[in-house]
Amino acid sequence: MSLGSAKPKDAAEPMNPRIASIRTQAETILAEQFARKREGAREPVELAAWRAARFAEFLESGFPTRRREAWHYTDLRRAISEALPQADPEAARGEAGPISAPIHPGAHRLVMVDGVFRPDLSDVVEGVSVRCLAAALRQDAGALTEALEPPGLGRDPTLALNAAFMDRGVLIEAKAGARIDKPIEISWMGANLRPQAIFARSFVRLGAGARLNLVESIGEPGGARQVNSVMVVRLEEDARLEHVLLGAPQPGCQRVETFLATLARGAGLSSCAFVAGSPFLRRQVFLRFEGENGQALLSGLSLLRGDEHADNTLLIEHVAPHCESRERFKHVIEGEATGVFQGKIVVAPGAQKTDGQMKSRAILLSEGASMYNKPELEIFADDVVCGHGATCGDLDEDQLFYAMARGLPRPQAEALLLEAFAQETFEGVTDEGMRETLGEGVRAWLAQRGS
Repeated sequence: MSLGSAKPKDAAEPMNPRIASIRTQAETILAEQFARKREGAREPVELAAWRAARFAEFLESGFPTRRREAWHYTDLRRAISEALPQADPEAARGEAGPISAPIHPGAHRLVMVDGVFRPDLSDVVEGVSVRCLAAALRQDAGALTEALEPPGLGRDPTLALNAAFMDRGVLIEAKAGARIDKPIEISWMGANLRPQAIFARSFVRLGAGARLNLVESIGEPGGARQVNSVMVVRLEEDARLEHVLLGAPQPGCQRVETFLATLARGAGLSSCAFVAGSPFLRRQVFLRFEGENGQALLSGLSLLRGDEHADNTLLIEHVAPHCESRERFKHVIEGEATGVFQGKIVVAPGAQKTDGQMKSRAILLSEGASMYNKPELEIFADDVVCGHGATCGDLDEDQLFYAMARGLPRPQAEALLLEAFAQETFEGVTDEGMRETLGEGVRAWLAQRGS
């Protein structure tokens, strides 16, 4: 892929080329920030050209609005009315402040302070190469930019913006056949209290036959944040990755998270994301099966209250035959909060024997709660088993009656049913300690609701 390649076909086209789009205040500030970044940048020419091409792509469409089909239920242009100052990477390399305890006590730990990898605070993991993104890009920009943006996968304005500004993140590479004895936990921490924007992109590659459990823990930010983070996963033949994302409450934080994954022949991926206490979150997953006999299980749980907004959007591409994908997402929503699930399975010509199943379930606990479901199938092969389903509803009154008839007060009966509903999301997590940690997060949210 050429770093200065032309805009992809599926990027947004202006409705009339003679009418110039009007930039918002946030987009104007970002253009000024990018110009200053280019003036002071000391990086390879091909990397600078790649950033410029990607930022031009972002500016052509700007922040996505409801007019863009994939963003129909989340108006990012309206949400980001102003662009916060760019975070200073050097500040994150100084004092980190108090380091919170890991959520997985037995894991190897990699500490990220405001998105910057801190090897001095991190563990050494035998059999795994761990590098700082910024330093790696300076050394090998040509190869890494293509690895960090798989050709044709996940074209989106927020990804283009991330490519233009990304200056922090971590690269994790396990060699072929590696068996990592303990999980690796990436601990994302906020240290600087000033309002700031953070652009991070990380890369995980498992060599053929490698096995790894990866946990991402997102700590409470130090202040107001606009976070645009990307995780790129490349699984080689017969590799296996189990991934869990667990976020702490994020008051004052707007987050756009993107998960890009490509699976080679026989590779397997399990990814579970737990969201609670996030005022504004868009999490998008782009996954492509590039070799046959691949398997993927994607699951997620969003617990929302107040006026919180959580959008889970997925695009699963079956390019190779004999692959299996499962998507299972749940929402529990109360107050005036809004949940979104958009899932699309695309089966390419020749991807015979595809087995793809997608399901979204939501419980609405108040009159003002909203849930938008949009599951889709796009099939160009004739020997497949694919299906999707979506449900929204209240708590089952019969089950509530059954629990209350045995002496439970209504609040406890509701909490019992909601916990059982939520815990089903974690069935794909094989680590018992991690399942218990996720369960504790659910119980903590329910306890706040009860109080």
